[in-house]
Amino acid sequence: MKIAFIGQQDFGKAALEAFMARGDQVAGVFCMPDQPGAKPDALREAAQAKGLPLFQFASLRSAEAERAMRDLNADLGVMAYVLQFVPQNFVNIPRHGTIQFHPSLLPRHRGPSSINWPIALGETETGLSIFRPTDGLDEGPVILQKSCAIGADETLGELYFNKLFPMGVAALLEAADLVCAGRHQERMQDESRAGYEGWFQEEESRINWSNHVDQVYNLIRACNPAPGAWTVLNGQRAWLYDCRKIAVQKFSEVRGKPGEIARVTPTSIVINSQGGQIEVLKLRPEGGKKMGAGDFARERALAITSS
Repeated sequence: MKIAFIGQQDFGKAALEAFMARGDQVAGVFCMPDQPGAKPDALREAAQAKGLPLFQFASLRSAEAERAMRDLNADLGVMAYVLQFVPQNFVNIPRHGTIQFHPSLLPRHRGPSSINWPIALGETETGLSIFRPTDGLDEGPVILQKSCAIGADETLGELYFNKLFPMGVAALLEAADLVCAGRHQERMQDESRAGYEGWFQEEESRINWSNHVDQVYNLIRACNPAPGAWTVLNGQRAWLYDCRKIAVQKFSEVRGKPGEIARVTPTSIVINSQGGQIEVLKLRPEGGKKMGAGDFARERALAITSS
């Protein structure tokens, strides 16, 4: 099939390479314009290395973008990790329309941080959807869905790179075949079950140690490796990454208040929360790099604050 590709970064690159590896023709690639100081876009670099026609429009709503898509005469549009708004008149141009990847079980968790939120909310299952993009955010009819478990200790990075990333690439190939063969079915999303969450940013990733230890642990997992859940240690902001949850059976087993340091070990810092403790193994102090929590404690002569 002849494909018009819209995407960016590592997922976009992997999907592009998967289509090309099986012999599909990529008529052209649409990427966001390069941002000053940002990491080079992996999809853009791959498209250039393969000599593919590359388009970097500031807006895909422009007449120039629409004309470029029409000139490709593609069978199918494929959207793989897209942060630009893509209008309906653009995605309808390819002969069989366009399909889009979204890393959640739509209509649940619409929005840009749809991998973080299920982990933060303590859910045990998530998945991906291949759907028809519309002018509504992640609202189009679903063509294909795949589900996967969220492990009790699984982090954002583990869930994405070990499960959703490879599953998503394979699902795009499967959905493309179904659509171009006319064997797919489109299911409208049930709006009564729909949910939307915004970006998982600084305010969302701040740790409230007065929350139950399960909530704190889920938040830290949902922010690892980025953006990192943060707190204040020894008067300095620090972002926490690798951690362990220590549940307790009795309230009396936790000495001190939520947020206080219960103990410091050679490799970790243990902090109180409601119903348990969090053992921090890796963190990043403000202005610094990721480091072992034990090293951080020694450098700053961190003391136990609970009694």
